[in-house]
Amino acid sequence: MPGRTRPAASNAIEVAALEEQHQPTMSGLQFNEKLSWPAGKPIAVAELLRRLQALATEMTIMDQDEEDDQRQTFKQVAKDLVNPRLLAHKDKGVRAWTACCLVDILRLCAPDAPFTEQQLRDLFTMIITIILPALSDPSDAYNNQHTYVLNSLSEVKSILLVADIPSSESLIHHLFTAFFDIVSGSSKSSTGEQLGKSVEYNMSLILVTLVDESTSLSTEVIDVIVAQFLRTDPRAIAATTPKNKKNGVIPAIDGNQSTLTLKDYPPAYNMAKTVCNSCPEKMARYISGYFSEVIVEASGNSGMDRSHRRHSDDLDENELPTGPSEEDLKELYKAHSLVRELWRSCPGVLQNVIPQLEAELSAENVQLRLLATETLGDIASGIGAVGPPSPPTMDAAAYPPLTLTGSVESASSFNILTTPSSPQPFPQAHAHAYSSFLGRRQDKSSIIRSAWTTGIGRILSTSAGGVGLGQHDEQRLIGDLARMLGDSDEKVRLAAVKAVGRFNFKDIIIKLGSSGSVDTPGSVLAQLGERVKDRKHSVRIEAMRVLARIWGVAIGEIAAGNELVVSVIGGAPSKILNAYYLNDQEINVLLDRVVFDLLLPLAYPPIKNKAVKPSNGASHKTKDSHALGDSEVEQDADKIRVERILLMAKYLDPKAKKIFFMISSRQATMGKYILAYLQCCEDYNGGVMDANEDAIKDRMSRLIEALSKQFPEQAVTTAELWKFAKMHDRRSYQLVRFCIAADSEYRTVIKAIREFTKRLESSTVAPAGILDTMIPILYRGSMLLYNKSHVPAIVEYSRSDEKSLGSTAHELLGEISTWTPEVLKVHITEICKNLVDEAPTAGKPNKIGAADDLKACSAFAHRFPKEIKPERKFIQAMTSYAMYGSPPEAAKHAVSIIMAASDKKEMHARDLAKRCVKDFRYGNEGFLSRLAAISQLWLLLPDVLDNDSDDVIEIAIQQILLKVRAPSTEPSDSYTWSDNVDEECTAKCWALKILVNRLRSHPDLSNITDIANPVFQVLSTLIAREGELAETGNTPSSHKSRLRLLAARSYLKLSTLKNHEVLIEPASFNQLAEVAQDPLFYVRTSFLHRLKKYLSKNQVPSRFYAIPFLLAFEPDTTFKFETATWIRSRAQFLSNLSTQASASSSTASGNGTGKASTILETSFARLLSLLAHHPDYTPTPEDLIDFARYILFYLSTIANEENLSLIYHIAQRVKGCRDAVGSPAIRATSSIGNASPNGSTAETATTSQDFTSNLHHLSDLAQLTIRRYEDSKGWNMQTLPTHLRLTLPRSLFTEIKDHSVAMKIAESNFLPEGVAEGVEALIRRAGRKERIAVSSHHGGRGGESGKKRRSDGADNERTKKLRGEGTKKSLSTKKAASAGRQVSTKSAKVSKAATKGWNSEDDDEADAETPRRKISAHPSSSVDRRRSGRVKDVSQGIYAERDDDEDDEEMEEVDEEGEAEEEMRAEGDSEGDADVEETGEEEEDPAPTSNAEEEEEEEEEEMNDKIILNSGPPGKTNGKAAPKPDAFESATDRPASSSPVSISRSGGRRGKQIQSKLPFKGKENGAPAKPVVKKGGPAPRKKLVEIAEGNAAATSVAPATRRRGTRGPKT
Repeated sequence: MPGRTRPAASNAIEVAALEEQHQPTMSGLQFNEKLSWPAGKPIAVAELLRRLQALATEMTIMDQDEEDDQRQTFKQVAKDLVNPRLLAHKDKGVRAWTACCLVDILRLCAPDAPFTEQQLRDLFTMIITIILPALSDPSDAYNNQHTYVLNSLSEVKSILLVADIPSSESLIHHLFTAFFDIVSGSSKSSTGEQLGKSVEYNMSLILVTLVDESTSLSTEVIDVIVAQFLRTDPRAIAATTPKNKKNGVIPAIDGNQSTLTLKDYPPAYNMAKTVCNSCPEKMARYISGYFSEVIVEASGNSGMDRSHRRHSDDLDENELPTGPSEEDLKELYKAHSLVRELWRSCPGVLQNVIPQLEAELSAENVQLRLLATETLGDIASGIGAVGPPSPPTMDAAAYPPLTLTGSVESASSFNILTTPSSPQPFPQAHAHAYSSFLGRRQDKSSIIRSAWTTGIGRILSTSAGGVGLGQHDEQRLIGDLARMLGDSDEKVRLAAVKAVGRFNFKDIIIKLGSSGSVDTPGSVLAQLGERVKDRKHSVRIEAMRVLARIWGVAIGEIAAGNELVVSVIGGAPSKILNAYYLNDQEINVLLDRVVFDLLLPLAYPPIKNKAVKPSNGASHKTKDSHALGDSEVEQDADKIRVERILLMAKYLDPKAKKIFFMISSRQATMGKYILAYLQCCEDYNGGVMDANEDAIKDRMSRLIEALSKQFPEQAVTTAELWKFAKMHDRRSYQLVRFCIAADSEYRTVIKAIREFTKRLESSTVAPAGILDTMIPILYRGSMLLYNKSHVPAIVEYSRSDEKSLGSTAHELLGEISTWTPEVLKVHITEICKNLVDEAPTAGKPNKIGAADDLKACSAFAHRFPKEIKPERKFIQAMTSYAMYGSPPEAAKHAVSIIMAASDKKEMHARDLAKRCVKDFRYGNEGFLSRLAAISQLWLLLPDVLDNDSDDVIEIAIQQILLKVRAPSTEPSDSYTWSDNVDEECTAKCWALKILVNRLRSHPDLSNITDIANPVFQVLSTLIAREGELAETGNTPSSHKSRLRLLAARSYLKLSTLKNHEVLIEPASFNQLAEVAQDPLFYVRTSFLHRLKKYLSKNQVPSRFYAIPFLLAFEPDTTFKFETATWIRSRAQFLSNLSTQASASSSTASGNGTGKASTILETSFARLLSLLAHHPDYTPTPEDLIDFARYILFYLSTIANEENLSLIYHIAQRVKGCRDAVGSPAIRATSSIGNASPNGSTAETATTSQDFTSNLHHLSDLAQLTIRRYEDSKGWNMQTLPTHLRLTLPRSLFTEIKDHSVAMKIAESNFLPEGVAEGVEALIRRAGRKERIAVSSHHGGRGGESGKKRRSDGADNERTKKLRGEGTKKSLSTKKAASAGRQVSTKSAKVSKAATKGWNSEDDDEADAETPRRKISAHPSSSVDRRRSGRVKDVSQGIYAERDDDEDDEEMEEVDEEGEAEEEMRAEGDSEGDADVEETGEEEEDPAPTSNAEEEEEEEEEEMNDKIILNSGPPGKTNGKAAPKPDAFESATDRPASSSPVSISRSGGRRGKQIQSKLPFKGKENGAPAKPVVKKGGPAPRKKLVEIAEGNAAATSVAPATRRRGTRGPKT
């Protein structure tokens, strides 16, 4: 065959057209050459190409407006062109030119194509399968011809002829497939040339034309179209790979490969979008059918089929269809993903699909409902198939921090595919479907509610896809999100927490903050804060991290003083730190990680690795170019971190601040344990020891046990610590020491932690989870907060008060000086210099915050006295502070510094004492500072005031305590608390401290009684008369409450010294105990917090353990719950202590072995004695039932099956004794003398016999309550061991010497009729009320929050008395019967007065039949104190009794969630706080102090105690009262002294006594004072008022008429 020559492809058509433009136009087609050939004689390819080019050139310039006769000239050419020899020619050039000619013929002959159906099929088959797919390669030699064909089909729309061909579905499907493959780049050009935009446009136009003009499209074509919308989903793309397609796997998106995902819409996606948007009505019908088909196929095996089909009986139940198969679910997921993307691109085609999704929301199948819920949520959010956008960058350690005005996302991270976008607001476009979606909030499935919660979170965070939400809709969704945070299912709560975590910083503050701040109940952020204490650990972890991250990101705005941000999120750290009170070790470990990873991240601000090491603790530098353009500003890195610490501490509430300071101080304590552990590790030497192997292992075991007790999984922690010791990595030991050392700079600590972490991660011998144990230990022991690098910045803030952080800086500086004063060594010189420069004078006060600096310097001087240089100028400055310092605490600290640092302290002290006493006048310049200085001088160096003691006493008593310079205009019985303290009240407090400090520092024990009696008399009078000491009785009410609290706390302080504690008589102790029931919340809580602290440290005798049990009627459920938790914790600690002592061979024979665990059990006898002397006690049935609540409160916190027999034995022993305390004589006088108003003395006394009868009643009541309590718990009382048969304290009880009388008493039952039924009902109700108390223990104090409580009046006093505080009004008969709350038939015989409040139906009727008891006119009567629920003014924080209706409502509101919470808290209570106790930490809720100086005063006085104890005479004891092994032997009878009431001078060297004209007379040895009560004047107790009014009959308790009941058990 001869060779062929082929002309190069060129723009021949265009060239020919230009040449023919100048030639005359001829009618008809002029081409007359042959295009067909006979068989065996083919036309050469070159020639054939020439002819086709000529034909194409001629037809290109021809118009469609040809006459019919002219069109006839195309028939022969058309017939030749559709010859199969041309259509199937092997040369692609021939085919390309043939196609050009054919499309021209179709154009010129339109609308009647000169072809038969078969010819059309052949023609379009060649074009669709060969010519058009060739467009994928723009570098093809005939690409221009291919493009010409495409343009002609698009412009002329001759492609519509395909639809007229019978069975053309395959051609159309091939056309759609080819076009989408071409634009998607499936066939790449060899040269990499891109496809032209005109090609894409013409393809889209052809497809739109076919869809618009076709009567129907095959499902295959619809599949091809909709498949293009899933090209944005990388999972769908990956699933099309051969491997995944074969396995049917939908791979997950790898977040680390985000750079490999698409960043823009693919061309095929845009083409499909054009098709759908151009033909919305038709495509809506097609897509609806497609979606319905998928759902029907997937639902074919669902549960709906089972209800409509009848299965054969022989079909196994397991073979029944149970739901969509895995393949069906994949198709469903694919279809729903398609709907998401269609809404973003062409929502018009979903008109019929949205109702189908709405129908799915009601499907029985959970998977269908889940898919519908997720899909509708994403549609409303504008989220497509790719999924939601990446979570916003919320780096708590980023510097500079984010701002509200800053951009949320950088331009480089923007991705249009993941950016939520909704073309129209879904709630308005499909309101009914949106309403159905919102109804899924109450779906029965937690999975659906979780998905719904995620959906509404996305709607809020994306502003409904960018189109925005209406204010009503937005607030509704925010409210729903808040409710989901409190859902009963943990998965829903976790989903809600994660939804909040996906909001960016701005939306959190603006959107979520619109519902309220973190402290606003019911708001989203407040609910998030509550989830920090969630029952489920997974929810707690996520909530704590999200909340901490939000606050960490907001630190920039908080530092800038943005009030909106501060108000919304400023309280977040308090919510997090308050979780510590749950006493959960898992939470405590999580808390450590959150504090140092998010709240105060170690890497904040970033510290460069290569930096010059500063000298002398100089600050490190970091660069910050934030908001400064290209300029770089050197900033102090340590100052930046200190600012964050101060900002966090500034906005903490009192409880959280205590935890924050505890965490900081714990680092110093924990460091000692870690250092001891490291030393043991070195001695252990990896297990190879030369000597003392047993001793080393034993010490190591004890240390590891002590450390592991602070972690949730003690066994795992113990194993990890042993493995760390066996590793014996000396470098790791040194790194840990770097972290703990007080002289390590912050940079050193951080580098050591990082290196330590890397060493353990890279170690081949380190176990996998060792870092989970070692890192929390490092956090707890490292110097991360109280670091010496931070001190300069703290001092700077304290001086400059920059950003109003001065007071917080002073407070932090005081904490540093208290717990880690060694870090101040480098900076103490600067602090002292500042104090000297700012020293006050008579006309110039010191700066605010000087007292805190003095406190820090004082603590440092106490620990390192040689580091303070006592230069003359410095001593003069301290003297100036002592004389003129403000507040008075500054003078106190200045005196302490002089006493610690000066070599000539006695000389300076004498000089200062003379200056303070000389010419002292109330109101003179610095008179308060002088009082404070005298108080401290008398405490630290009492001898210097020996010559001036008379003058000091005269100042304290005559000029201060006994005078009222601002008489009260309030009623004489008013008793309130005020946070504002005036000068007169402050002066009286310091005067009282002078008397107490004189007694505390008295060196001579031989005459201590002479000094102690007047002081105890003053204290007892203040307690008994509710702070009233003046004869006129017009002391302001706010003064009285502070003086009474100070007197009670002074009693406790003196009780820490053994020689002083023994002087406190039992009667005085009983009066002191009544402070626990003070009407003012702050007074009683402050007193009890101080008492619990002393008891936890074993600083007071064990008899004080009886006082906390008086909280049985405490109205503040939070405080009562915390006290009960503390009691259980102490019981567990003492039990563990006894067990350890018994197990230790060294203490096996000690006196305390086996007895230490009975301290709280034996305190039951003291509690019964307290109750017998309680001013509210009467032997009436209603009062006895009330007093049973005290016993029940004791049993609920102490009793268990093992010790119940001991408690019962003690109750029996009390019945066989007489009262040894009696009642002090109460003398009422009208003046300083002993004369009564009429010239005689009215004196009455209650005999001891009356109180003995009280003891017998209470003994029987206790035995009855114990037996009923035992039955309610299902316990079996065990036999009491012989060694536990203890004796009662001789100071409280004496023997009944007459055996017959004793037997008669033992065989008698002193309980009146009706008490047994009342106690049984009380115990039966206690379980239900305990759940209420646990679930509501977060309530406010004393009625200040929670439900409003009804105050009592005189008319219903009797009714309230009979009910008892906290009892509930009975339900209706039908309701009570259904609840099983009716009492037995036996109780029906009891009078209504005896059973009132337990089963009565009509309160008013009972009141009418019950004689009314005499009521004291005093508003804070004894009834009020016991019930702890009676008040006239709730706003003052006084008691408010809960109304019975409110109790009923609260009982009915207890649900399963409340019971679960009760179980959780009960488990926390049972675990106690023994671990914390052993390390010197205690779980006690701090008093909601209004004055920070009270806590500071407590710490300072502890330090002063140490000074006194270390400097006392050789014969003086250390004053600490260790816990008595037997609580019954802590006090003995003492003879009363007959010395006159006086305050003698210290030491009695001159034998001179100065009679002070106190307006009271009383017994010595600390007996209660006999207060002066003028007729009509204030009287703090009911019986005192009755005595003053001459009601002698009311002062003695007449024996009640006793009914012989069931005989009690013989003793």
